[in-house]
Amino acid sequence: MTWIKPSFLWMMYRCGWGLKQDHETVLAVEITREGFDWALRHACLSHYAPGLHADQAAWKRALRRAPARVQWDPERDVHLNPLPYRSLQLGLAGEAAGRYADEWTVSVTDVTPLTHEIHALVRAGDTATAERLLPGERVYPAGAEALAHLGGTTP
Repeated sequence: MTWIKPSFLWMMYRCGWGLKQDHETVLAVEITREGFDWALRHACLSHYAPGLHADQAAWKRALRRAPARVQWDPERDVHLNPLPYRSLQLGLAGEAAGRYADEWTVSVTDVTPLTHEIHALVRAGDTATAERLLPGERVYPAGAEALAHLGGTTP
């Protein structure tokens, strides 16, 4: 399974600012909106949700069949501390992973130098400059129909 992590700071938490072993290269992958929406429509939650799933067995069956899964993790600040809201992580396997690689990917950019620059600023205490260098992010307008089978709204 490969994971799409749309949050830059959550990714920095995951890769330790590109310093963790086997996470030394940080790539920004741009994909099509159509691809991202397809993955959302075909995703299953990564955890059992009473009321959304008939029971745990039904959730496990849906999870096995789904080519994508959604997981919500705490968003992070520039010090990588958790914030009181969550960011989407979108796991892709099987058909979704193939489409991601062959159809949806628009560009791949090595952002490792930017990652290290921002991290150095944070370590030096210049969080204002570090925050100005962060890639722009905004709420994704997925729409209720894309999220209905995932609980209807973001947590």
